[in-house]
Amino acid sequence: MSGMARPKGTLSTLYAGNRHVFRLVAVILAWMVFMALTRFEKFYTLINFQTMASQFPEFGLMALGVMLCMVTGGIDLSTVGIANLAAILTAFFLKAVALPDGGLPAYAIPAAFALAMAVGAVLGVFNGLLVSKVRIPPILATLGASELFTGVAIVLTNGNAVSKLPIGYATAINSKVLGNLIPVQLIVFTAVALVIWFLLNRTTYGVKIYLLGTNATAARFSGLSNDRLLVKTYMLSGICAALGGMIMLANYNSARANYGSVYVLQCILIVVLGGVSPAGGKGRISGVVLAIFLLRLLETGINRFPQISSYYISLIWGGVLLLVMVLDYFSDYSAGRRLKRRPATPAP
Repeated sequence: MSGMARPKGTLSTLYAGNRHVFRLVAVILAWMVFMALTRFEKFYTLINFQTMASQFPEFGLMALGVMLCMVTGGIDLSTVGIANLAAILTAFFLKAVALPDGGLPAYAIPAAFALAMAVGAVLGVFNGLLVSKVRIPPILATLGASELFTGVAIVLTNGNAVSKLPIGYATAINSKVLGNLIPVQLIVFTAVALVIWFLLNRTTYGVKIYLLGTNATAARFSGLSNDRLLVKTYMLSGICAALGGMIMLANYNSARANYGSVYVLQCILIVVLGGVSPAGGKGRISGVVLAIFLLRLLETGINRFPQISSYYISLIWGGVLLLVMVLDYFSDYSAGRRLKRRPATPAP
């Protein structure tokens, strides 16, 4: 290392490009230290972390889909509606193929996931067509679609829960692998997150949607098919939502039209907290994954204090989000002032 000069500004440049990640890591570490000092024996247990790892994938998967839509400059408010409708249709399928003894044939679970992903893809394409072809603003298109999907789910179930499912599905998804350590739900989430990371960072699709979110007009004049990109993005969001519905189906061992109703705003909170710009064109999956982990840590940690009401969880989530946005504002403001003070490079 001696004799090698470190490039000036390397650390500051690295921080500028990853400040959301740095801040989330700092908050996570601070919270972990706080819990170690106050509730070590109740918080730092294997079962506690396994429980967290089995619970957050259901809304974490939905948040990954919302992230993709927000990168394009849009949003998807229909994730919970898609998740519940996919779970309900899958529940009907599982009950239809159940064996007389209550078990499931070998093909049932893979077929159930394929069915859910197909439902999510179709509903996502529907959203994408509303946004790209009918030109309805994404917030209105997906909000209306959410009500439509929820209404269909209510009609299919008469407002009741689809229960008494074959126990084999919940047992398989709620099990643990690698020496009974890693929950299957976490493996599903990790696999989807890796696929999305690959799409955003190793394929032209990622380059295109960042360009689309930065400047849709420039993307169009660059020869990109904006409509096709939007349909593909909302389709991927629908698939992520449907997979989240499959995790909910296993965790609750039932399906209903109003499960996870708080997840819509929670997903938006996670994505913005993770550094994805609501205006589009900016955001990394690493920040979103850290935001998911942080919110679950906060909620689980607060639950270890019996004297603190669970109603404070929303207060803390909102406070953390506002704090990060304020820090971003001052960081951008400071960066802008430094850029203005920088002397212009003389022409050769």
